[in-house]
Amino acid sequence: MTMDVRAVLEFATVTRGVSLVLQAVLNAAIPDHDADAFKPPRIEEPLYLDSVVEWLLGGLSHWDAEHFLFIAERGYLYEHNFAFFPLFPVVLRGLAETLLWPLSSWLSVRGRLLLAVALGNSALFLLSVVALHALSRFVLQDRRLALLSSLLYCITPANVFMTAGYSESLFAALTFGGLFLLEKGFTFRACLALSIATAARSNGLVNIGFLLYLPSLHAISQIRVYRATTTGHSKVFHYIWVVVCLLLTSLLGTAIIALPFCAFQYYGYRTFCTPSTSLEQIPPALLALAERKGYRVPDENGPPPLWCMRPLPLLYSHIQDVYWDVGFLRYFELRQIPNFILALPMATLGIMAAYAYFQANPDLCMRLGLWETRANKGLDKPIPGFFNPRVFVYVVHSAVLLVFGTLCMHVQVLTRFMASSSPVPFWISAHLLLLNEPLLHRRKTSNPNVQLQTHSRNGCKHTPQNPIIALLPYFKACSPTTQSILGYFLSYWVLGLALHCNFLPWT
Repeated sequence: MTMDVRAVLEFATVTRGVSLVLQAVLNAAIPDHDADAFKPPRIEEPLYLDSVVEWLLGGLSHWDAEHFLFIAERGYLYEHNFAFFPLFPVVLRGLAETLLWPLSSWLSVRGRLLLAVALGNSALFLLSVVALHALSRFVLQDRRLALLSSLLYCITPANVFMTAGYSESLFAALTFGGLFLLEKGFTFRACLALSIATAARSNGLVNIGFLLYLPSLHAISQIRVYRATTTGHSKVFHYIWVVVCLLLTSLLGTAIIALPFCAFQYYGYRTFCTPSTSLEQIPPALLALAERKGYRVPDENGPPPLWCMRPLPLLYSHIQDVYWDVGFLRYFELRQIPNFILALPMATLGIMAAYAYFQANPDLCMRLGLWETRANKGLDKPIPGFFNPRVFVYVVHSAVLLVFGTLCMHVQVLTRFMASSSPVPFWISAHLLLLNEPLLHRRKTSNPNVQLQTHSRNGCKHTPQNPIIALLPYFKACSPTTQSILGYFLSYWVLGLALHCNFLPWT
């Protein structure tokens, strides 16, 4: 384990511990808001330690986390539960029935699931930060930028969603790990990781773009090298072979990544369009909740829902449309202005990243980064840092997420949507810090033994490993850029815990 990875893991471990302690304190100190959220009745009798675990970790079960916990405990009973993909509930139930099974005499399934959330998401976050650091080192080719990006990720503005019973940490670990494998050329293993990510969140489908782009880039590079070194008819056959391999890789990889989404939609279709469950099989308390709230449950004796009659009966689209009112420009209302303000900092980072990258590499962007000119040596010897040609596809991916999240989703989820799916918000933040903060000392060298160092203007001792911790005591002396970025990350880090864990609006 390198020194940088150790430093990142140590900081990530500290932030996970602080997050768990803070959510318990804030949840106990602030009364819960009586929100109109999904709150299924507790059917299982509580055991000895359930009240303790609920008091310590109850803040992790609010808002959408309740859906994941309910699915892990009861399965997919209500129609709107199908908005939440199955991998995270499977992981929680697996932990509850294996690692935490010795506690079954003292903790109910619900209690063990809450404990699984705390332990599982903490471990998954550590995996995600290691994957992000590896991806950043390979793509950016800049050790200092990769380290600072990973440390910023440890205090992500989406912190509460990485800690609570949400699938963000799981999705981030699989996505960043899969992209790293894809960059290294391990295409099949990358497709498997990205496929599993799609089983965690629907936006894993967007990762198909990386599969289509990065192998295409590699194929073009192969053709360029072969054209310069080979003559004769064999060149034509080699071109054909490269194109055929690219097409097969793209088709097979796309199918692998999309398979979990398709399988889950088919499961939803079978559950509600050809049900084998009768109302008598559903616990009365859960059935009463469905009748009171208008939740649809599978009923073999009832008529199928109307969405089953559509040419493409996608349950996920139906749920987003009917239950969450998600659609193009539907959120553009005056009463949603506070939610747009909530998402503004993350949107600003995304816009700045796209603008700065295009300003620095206009020719590369116009060529979609697919081939080189005489003035640009391409990807063989990339310029280290955020303006590296390898970063192009990640900036495009971030821009696509930003546009889609702003126009077609509940905009307040943009923070966690982008922070768990793209490394760009952390790359651009780290880039701006290193560019504008005088207290961050950058040595212009590629020597891997040179540490990222920080110092104060008063000649205080150097802190070689964690520039975030080193900057905080001198926050007032930092540049406006540093104050804005660290202020945004830390304020959202704490506010998210305080509000979300008490059923206050922060979703």
